[in-house]
Amino acid sequence: MTDLSRRSALGLSAAALAVAPAARAATVDAPHPALDRALTRIAFGSCANQSKDQPIWDAILEQKPDLFVFLGDNIYADTRDPKVMAAKYATLAAKPGFKRLRDTTPVIAIWDDHDFGENDAGGDYPMKVESRRQFCDFWGEPANSARRTRDGVYAAYVFGPDGRRVQIILPDLRWNRTPLVEKTFKGGYKAWAVGHGLTGQLTPGPYDRIPDLDATMIGEPQWAWLHEQLQEPADLRIFGSSLQVLADFPGWEGWINYANDHQRLFDTIRRTRAERLFCISGDTHYAEISTLNNNVPYPIWDVTSSGLTEVWPVTPPNARRVSPVLRERNFGMIEINWSSAAPLVTVRIHDEKGAVKITQVVDTGTLRVA
Repeated sequence: MTDLSRRSALGLSAAALAVAPAARAATVDAPHPALDRALTRIAFGSCANQSKDQPIWDAILEQKPDLFVFLGDNIYADTRDPKVMAAKYATLAAKPGFKRLRDTTPVIAIWDDHDFGENDAGGDYPMKVESRRQFCDFWGEPANSARRTRDGVYAAYVFGPDGRRVQIILPDLRWNRTPLVEKTFKGGYKAWAVGHGLTGQLTPGPYDRIPDLDATMIGEPQWAWLHEQLQEPADLRIFGSSLQVLADFPGWEGWINYANDHQRLFDTIRRTRAERLFCISGDTHYAEISTLNNNVPYPIWDVTSSGLTEVWPVTPPNARRVSPVLRERNFGMIEINWSSAAPLVTVRIHDEKGAVKITQVVDTGTLRVA
């Protein structure tokens, strides 16, 4: 693969290649070199409805990120018609702000339900092979990319030289996901919640606990892949999940719905001794920060940013929440200070105008397996 095709696989346009001609990138599970320049500023976000205005890209571009991570619902396809899906990708591509981002900044992406194909869809979604093809085509995956042929579009990337290597892991939570357990609400959940005057209150969503311990979000092949990725050398690891990793039974989709996978994730981090790992997530249509300190290898952080266009009026409960809930359009920024032996990470949630609404500093020296 040529250096040009490597950079194209990151979502860089020809204009971006001219701006950053030395940039290179690689998936860990492919034999390509990593980005030459150490990352210090990473933007991330999720939930961008292509049918709506997207002024938030101006504020993101003002932050001058080294990389943008799209965490899912990158379009709202919600279809079983390939032509409809393709048209919605084309609408996103034509958005002026998104186009400017893609022209100047490397972009990596994972999908969630709406760009996978349907609301809350899982492994039984019948168009997933076509969805995978369109996702890979849109995000510039080369013809021989593993994402085009394996059981999902999961990927891992490494950026930066030794001593400043950032690994970004993007799991696929859709391709192999077993069914949810759903409650019923007359007229639909949103109408029920608003009708009962629950806007802004702590109101659980429509999904129940899944009692079957064999239920899974990612399946055995991806578990084996994840185990390998967590053993790759890295100075900082970012686990980019399309769904919240830590939220404690908010009643919506999340890792917590799948009890075995939820515990297995932390056990895999412990067994592989994958230190200096924190999580970013999307999906919720609000922003918040969660942390977990018990029965984990070290304190686990999950910074949720959602959405770039979408806002949800109801606040679900979350016992792991340690920040305010921001129910505005928002994006996340990660700033990495490499001046100490263990990098100091500052994560911020910005509103649509760029104002900082939530801040969390994480000393990665504390993220060590005992």
